[in-house]
Amino acid sequence: MNLLRADVTAYAEALAAAGPPGAQVSNNKVDVVLFPTPVYLDLAATAMPDWVAVGAQDVHAEESGAYTGDVDAAQIVDAGASWALAGHSERRQYHGESNDEVARKARRALDAGLVPVVCVGETLEQRQRDETEAVLDAQLGAVLEVLAAAGGAGAGAVVAYEPVWAIGTGLSASPEIAASVHGHLRARLNGHQGGLGDSTRILYGGSVNADNCRDLIGRPDIDGFLIGGASLDPASFLRIIRLSTGSAGGSQP
Repeated sequence: MNLLRADVTAYAEALAAAGPPGAQVSNNKVDVVLFPTPVYLDLAATAMPDWVAVGAQDVHAEESGAYTGDVDAAQIVDAGASWALAGHSERRQYHGESNDEVARKARRALDAGLVPVVCVGETLEQRQRDETEAVLDAQLGAVLEVLAAAGGAGAGAVVAYEPVWAIGTGLSASPEIAASVHGHLRARLNGHQGGLGDSTRILYGGSVNADNCRDLIGRPDIDGFLIGGASLDPASFLRIIRLSTGSAGGSQP
């Protein structure tokens, strides 16, 4: 719940003025997606430069109906979005979304032609109890069939690992911890019938910023980022993209 209409327009103007941050972005080898508050989806989709896609922060599991306050995937597509989050940690925490509901949302997004970004992650208490892998296995296991369908459809799906204890706290999992968890998720995907490791991108989303992004992106199995607070400022967002894609000077990380 950040930014107002004028802010969204100014953000889009800043991105347009800066231009694509690197050849990998302009050549569509790297996807850049913004997930604005839903009331500004169509504004963002219209205002953003063509190298920036727009996604929804949430999607309802059903295909329209009497679900006051919710948004259907077809409405999201109609507003100009092409991506959708499912199971963000704040939705799981504040709205009690279960693994099954997250899977249904991801399926609805995929069926409507959206690229689903399925969020998984453990709380601090779960990590302290050494339950990280069990929690992630349950969350990921619920959506394996959706991820397989996405790969088979050529749409591709995305998993975002959000260590809940590192969101909005200023803490970040060390590159070693993040790489270890991403490796576990990749192995779990590859263990599914047919293997999903090659067709599913795994993003890291835990207080990513310009100071830690290069070290993180250079680690095995980290394919990109789900950026939170650092994306509110377009200059900060652009710098992270440049650093992560090796277009800010220096060698490719």
